[in-house]
Amino acid sequence: MTSSSSPIQALQLRLAVLLLAAGEGSRLGRHPKALLRKDGHTLLQRFSSAIQGFALTEYIVVTGFHAEAIESEIEKLNLSLAHPIKVIKNPAPERGHASSVRLGLESFKGVFDVLLVALSDQPVIGEKEVQELLDAFLKLKIGEEIILPMVEGKRGNPVVFSRKAISEVLGTPGMVCREYMDHHPSQVRTMLTSNQAFLMDVDTPEDIQLHKLSLT
Repeated sequence: MTSSSSPIQALQLRLAVLLLAAGEGSRLGRHPKALLRKDGHTLLQRFSSAIQGFALTEYIVVTGFHAEAIESEIEKLNLSLAHPIKVIKNPAPERGHASSVRLGLESFKGVFDVLLVALSDQPVIGEKEVQELLDAFLKLKIGEEIILPMVEGKRGNPVVFSRKAISEVLGTPGMVCREYMDHHPSQVRTMLTSNQAFLMDVDTPEDIQLHKLSLT
């Protein structure tokens, strides 16, 4: 997986995407973050459109709280997406973020080179940011398997994992990506960037105003 000398381009990497959308949105009055709107489109729609130009092999969205509303939006989006969304519902989202990650990882059936693990409440993540991550992935050295964006000393999202890393995560019962990264720091390449998009998310009503979002 040492791709620094490979002629392959980022757009040719077989990309699988895991988008986590199972949260309750408790600090937003229990509103589904994935359905917040920016410029008339839901964050889910904006992200889904942004990744369509890549060599997408499988795209999974994990739902939980607000599953019915989010899955209704997915049903509409899938009518026009070249690479449609596969829904996996977390039956116990109250168990937390890690349970959704693990369920999502276990649900991939296709072959991929890299897996992008993304959050549904990042309003500025788009094609540019995904491209930046994949370009960094192609420059990994021997033994490095993960690209972690780092902005001003803070860990960002999304994060990119090689197929090898995901196989090792799945090989340990109950293991999830964050825990794996903490246990295998030598496999993590931090991508130092000034792009604030990797840090921006929506947790509070103030964030909605900051990013000019709307609930409907």
